[in-house]
Amino acid sequence: MKNTEKVLENTIKRCRERGIVLPTYKQMKNPELIPEKIKEELKNIGLWDLNSLNLFRITWKNEPVKMGGGYGKVNYLELPSELTGVKAKIIVLIGKYFPTGAHKVGATFGPLVEKLIDGRFDPTTQKALWPSTGNYCRGGAYDSYLLGCKSIAVLPEGMSEERFTWLRKVGAEVFATPGTESNVKEIYDKVKELKAERGDDIVNMNQFEEIGNPLWHYAVTGPAMEEVFGYIKNDKSRFSGVFLTQGSAGTLGSTDYLRELHPTFKVCAGEALQCPTLLENGYGEHRIEGIGDKHVPWIHNIKNMDMVAGIDDNANIRLMRLFNEEAGKDYLKNEIKVDSELVDRLDVMGISSIANMMGAIKMAKYYEMDENDVLFTVATDSMEMYQSRLMEEREKHGEFTNRDAAVSYDSDMLGINIDHIIEMNYYEKKRMHNLKYFTWIEQQGKTVEELNAQWYDENYWKNHYAKADEWDEKIEEFNERTGVLKKYM
Repeated sequence: MKNTEKVLENTIKRCRERGIVLPTYKQMKNPELIPEKIKEELKNIGLWDLNSLNLFRITWKNEPVKMGGGYGKVNYLELPSELTGVKAKIIVLIGKYFPTGAHKVGATFGPLVEKLIDGRFDPTTQKALWPSTGNYCRGGAYDSYLLGCKSIAVLPEGMSEERFTWLRKVGAEVFATPGTESNVKEIYDKVKELKAERGDDIVNMNQFEEIGNPLWHYAVTGPAMEEVFGYIKNDKSRFSGVFLTQGSAGTLGSTDYLRELHPTFKVCAGEALQCPTLLENGYGEHRIEGIGDKHVPWIHNIKNMDMVAGIDDNANIRLMRLFNEEAGKDYLKNEIKVDSELVDRLDVMGISSIANMMGAIKMAKYYEMDENDVLFTVATDSMEMYQSRLMEEREKHGEFTNRDAAVSYDSDMLGINIDHIIEMNYYEKKRMHNLKYFTWIEQQGKTVEELNAQWYDENYWKNHYAKADEWDEKIEEFNERTGVLKKYM
């Protein structure tokens, strides 16, 4: 067992030598609190640059430019009824303007920084292990690099080539496991193998169990959604719901924050219809990269859910083409009369982002929502990560024509309906919660006592999320000990 104070001294020394300052949750939520001198230096730094000051760009409020941007309002897209076919306003928070092009740099911040400032991870001797189905290990490798840590990424071999290329670029050690998006157990098996081989040389930052993942979304993403609601609401507006694919359940942490403000709003978790874990205790494979499956994450607060909906990955992939092929964009602009500027921005939604949009439409139809209802979701990443998938679809199915666009819009957008939905009662929620047992108690060493606490103890989740302020105090103390922040004050 390592001496935590000695490890902390190593970390402080590393950060002092490399001029690293850690942002607080409050600063990520509200960049106005960031020191002016840091903002000035950021004017000469690119959004994806491997510079530790980009830790201060872990926020929804980055100016949407590649180089030297400042901060503004939350980046979002409002999808019009002409596109969605529903009256409700659907708002999509945009993750493209985070470093790495995905908001997962936020989800990885908590697990890594908590261990660094508590002396549980030594960046001078240990590697950060990031098991993931995609963007989480990219965000982890990026944050690790900025903080002077070496990293290991474990992800399925069937993920897009863009992910692997970028991971190798930042020097991560990469392991590709058998299968595709839904093969999470194979990732865990590789992690167990690596831990057996290397012992304390690596520290596992498993997104599916690290509470720092949803804590970041509770502290940053939830408030961002509420802030956007403030931008767009009128006297009749209702904050009616949030749809998010389950994935690691990290982003769903935002809904615990929002439940405090809007007690009657609806929360729907989505999953691929081809792997209906929550819906049917099922199995299978699917192509909606970034949403995981075949298990329930330890950090998913099932009690805070209202619905589960299945998303057809075939329709999802066709909509990817509709939004990104020239024939599809021309059809939306000229025949559906969707605003041209908005159509040209639809590429801010990657594959899982399109699934989130589809789920929000299902919610709007299920609850018969009108123009006063506002639904939120997120675009985790953009099509920048999936150009190889577009090429694969062209090779498989040929040119995407005006006729293809018309069929896809009619069937895959307007044809979204309320099938494959469960409106959850108490025992539906408990059934889904109990699925955690098979992964986490039998395989991953968690305890039945904590599993029961998640369900029966009304303060379990509240107490975890209340620690955001405590972590901010520890971050400020850490920055004080390194002394680096002084030059920016």
